[in-house]
Amino acid sequence: MKEGDSVKELAGEASSLWQASELMKSLISSSYSTKSFSLKWQLVRDKLQQLNSALEAAHNSEDSNENSMLAQLLQSLVSTANEIHELADKCRSGLYSVGKLQMNSDLDVVASELELHVKRLNEIYASGALTLSTALVVSRPCSGARREDVKFYLEDLITRLKVGDLEMKTRALAGINDMLHEDEKHARIMAIEIADAVDVLIRALESKPVRIQEEAAEAISVIVGHGSSYKGILVNAGVISPLVQVAESGSEAGKERVTRALEKLTENSDNSWSVSAHGGVTVMLKILDEVGACVELIGSACGVLRNLSDVKEIKRFMVEHGLVSLLMKLLMRSKEEGCQTKAMEFLHHLASQDGAIKDKVIEGGVVESLLKILNPNSLQSSKTREVALKTIQGLCFSSANSVTGLIQCGLLDNLLCFLRDSEISVQESVLKATFHLCGMSREVKKAMGDAGFMEELVKLLGTKSSGVQEMAAEALRSLVTIPRNQRKFIRQHQNINRVIEELFHQVEEKSVPMKHSLLSILLSLAYSYNGRRKMVETGYVKHLEKLAESGVVDAEKIFKKFSGSRFQSMLNGIWSS
Repeated sequence: MKEGDSVKELAGEASSLWQASELMKSLISSSYSTKSFSLKWQLVRDKLQQLNSALEAAHNSEDSNENSMLAQLLQSLVSTANEIHELADKCRSGLYSVGKLQMNSDLDVVASELELHVKRLNEIYASGALTLSTALVVSRPCSGARREDVKFYLEDLITRLKVGDLEMKTRALAGINDMLHEDEKHARIMAIEIADAVDVLIRALESKPVRIQEEAAEAISVIVGHGSSYKGILVNAGVISPLVQVAESGSEAGKERVTRALEKLTENSDNSWSVSAHGGVTVMLKILDEVGACVELIGSACGVLRNLSDVKEIKRFMVEHGLVSLLMKLLMRSKEEGCQTKAMEFLHHLASQDGAIKDKVIEGGVVESLLKILNPNSLQSSKTREVALKTIQGLCFSSANSVTGLIQCGLLDNLLCFLRDSEISVQESVLKATFHLCGMSREVKKAMGDAGFMEELVKLLGTKSSGVQEMAAEALRSLVTIPRNQRKFIRQHQNINRVIEELFHQVEEKSVPMKHSLLSILLSLAYSYNGRRKMVETGYVKHLEKLAESGVVDAEKIFKKFSGSRFQSMLNGIWSS
């Protein structure tokens, strides 16, 4: 039987859902043989596939045989099918005497008719006159499937989500989420290419059943996470209000998913006023105050509030409604590191912008909690310790009195412990803090020298990381400007040895970054008789002379310190040997 005859026969027999579905499939198949008006035919095929999905979802229904509304719909379907069949024949043969403009118009008309049939079928489902089959007829496309197949499958799921019962809607949403997680391209199809998909997801988010709400929240969160290009589509479709409503009254899983979506939607202060207008700020503050809320939910709520806090008026509202107190309570009482980390980062962010907030945080006892986290005997992760140290720096390192208080509480001992033995990421954070402290008062530098920082910094001069080497050299240069530290440094012979060895290693490698700092260290030590004597004993004085002769200013200054008769005789003895 020819393809056209098959379509005609099915059109004549289409008195049931199954026959109507077969008719749609036959029309879809026959449309692929049309070579002209390809874009128009693709539109018609999409509508046929959408209609077929709705028909297949219910063709096993026992109550579909005697239904007057359905009978009228099937008659209309047959009429439209005949029109499509005739148009396909004309396009295949090229005999469309009415002209191209008219053919374009005719194809638009049948596409619109198919859209009306889909809406009518959905109305029949919604009225309860027809129930759905629970079988998933359309197979899930394999990975890397054609876009058309993916779109067909997603359209089928959207149809089931629109007209199915609770179980079918749940399965449809699970299938949608499975596809969205697999590939960003699927998010594009959902958000852009399927006309009503976003609206359907938002309606699902607004529905009462918890399972539906949670799955819809996940779908929206994943779409938002796939790229900023989808944010505007969702926001324009009205997603903000239902997201905030679920965050306020949904299940724990639903809250976590919608706050994750809101965090993405408010990045760079986007949509801040919209979220605020729908009560989002108050809802997020309530989440921070919830006892037993999961780490992910707390983290996302902190993320939303931090994004919104970049708007001055919204930040003022947050602070007036207890944000700082909530964050301090979260830091000091929570046993979850994730919650502590989010609280520290947010407090640091707020305090860095507002001196009054900084004072409130310090007076509230936050620093003591941060020092406990930094204690080497605590069971905190490296990440949490790094954040705690950065927060301490932000809160206290701008004040000499605060730093003195930290030293009295044992900060230097903790830093030194991590400088000696810790993961590289923590070591680098501690080194940055050490470098910062070296720029403080003479008393702080003396305390660091007494604690043993210089010996550890000398060891770090030989590490592989150039960044670590440079910071260690700069910190050491600052510490040895204090006479007491100089004497302590010189007493250990290997200290000067290592500095000079590293200096000439830098010279041999023609490396610039540390050379100035190392020469500055030696220049400070050269003011001391014992320092000069130790330099002579290293045997590198000839190399220093060569540097001086090449015009290196600090090397010239160092070498001038050896001009005394006693040192000249020592040098002559070395050079004559």
